[in-house]
Amino acid sequence: MVRRPYTTYSPWREMRRMRHEMDRLMNRMGTGLATAPSYPAMNVWINEDGAVVTAELPGFDPEELDISVVNDTLTLSGNRCAEDTGEGATYHRRERRCGKFSRSFQLPFLVEGNQVDASFEQGVLTIELPRAEADKPKKITVKAG
Repeated sequence: MVRRPYTTYSPWREMRRMRHEMDRLMNRMGTGLATAPSYPAMNVWINEDGAVVTAELPGFDPEELDISVVNDTLTLSGNRCAEDTGEGATYHRRERRCGKFSRSFQLPFLVEGNQVDASFEQGVLTIELPRAEADKPKKITVKAG
């Protein structure tokens, strides 16, 4: 009979093992925590003057989109109707989403709501959000003597 060397039970080792197993399971399922399940795909970047938001919305009519800004929150919503496939047709594969959507982002500053500009070109919506003048950083000069 072969005896194993004496080992002590470590709850931390067991926790690391369980975490490793959960990570493997999540990666195998393709649902990593870094993916954003929201629609549409959006990018937001900021500078001292304001923010720019882009959203991928292929196949949308700009009239179907609703953009609102309240204080520091931008909301983009819209609706895409299902395609008319004709009578007697059935889908073989259906991956394009249809229906209503809504996304909201809280920005790190207040926005001048009356100066927001939006343009739609080749399926990409671009929203320019100027920072409120009262919320812009101010340079303060120090007086000597």
